[in-house]
Amino acid sequence: MSLLTHDHYCDEIAHQVEQLRVVVTSGADLAATVPTCPDWSLEDLVRHMGGALRWVDALVRSRARENIPGEQVPLGGGPQERGDAAALDKWLAESGELVVGALREAGPDAGVWAWAGTPNSGFWARRMAHEITVHRADATLAAGLPYEVAADIAADALDEWLQIVEWVQRNLPQDPAKDLRRPGSSIHLHATDAGPELDAEWLVELGADGVSWRRAHEKATVALRGPLTSVLLAFYRRLPLDAPGLEVLGERELLEFWLERATFG
Repeated sequence: MSLLTHDHYCDEIAHQVEQLRVVVTSGADLAATVPTCPDWSLEDLVRHMGGALRWVDALVRSRARENIPGEQVPLGGGPQERGDAAALDKWLAESGELVVGALREAGPDAGVWAWAGTPNSGFWARRMAHEITVHRADATLAAGLPYEVAADIAADALDEWLQIVEWVQRNLPQDPAKDLRRPGSSIHLHATDAGPELDAEWLVELGADGVSWRRAHEKATVALRGPLTSVLLAFYRRLPLDAPGLEVLGERELLEFWLERATFG
């Protein structure tokens, strides 16, 4: 499946920022622990996400040729006072406006440093769209609020995650992803609520030379079936494999083996 358009990714970042702001202003306890990121409070998570948006804004706006340390990003850490939902919301809104503006102005092909894939602004539009999509799930789980995501975004987020795992395995030899090799073993992801036009099925093969994958409906060693959003969140380790609506068929241990080692982000 081809990538979504640059404008679509920019639109999605703006949309996800608005949805995350709803969590911030919902009255949720900003000091509450995020179950899926237990080292963070809800406020920590929002500050992390807003800081990432401002970091990418700095990279794209300056057409950076090398990484910019986070401490050099203006207001990258968020408002000075903690526990102030209004100030946090204002800062998050400004963070979203900055990065979306920078990405739209740059277009998809501007040269920009990136840690994986193609070093251009298009990489960052896609990466931030999916980064905030998943971290908003963390926030809604912490706040006890419902979560939805558009099917095309969820499917593309799974594509991107698999591409990241491939890249990490081939380029970061110390990462646990290096162990994702079991010749003859495969994982099938099957979204049960997506229409045929989305082609929301994946076959992931753990070959001797590393991970490879494709969109396909094929028999595998283990299959994870369920609604697309649930499959996405389970594959990102945001939902347990036994969550309502999910079904694991075949060798569950192989899927657990994958989830233990595909841990980046």
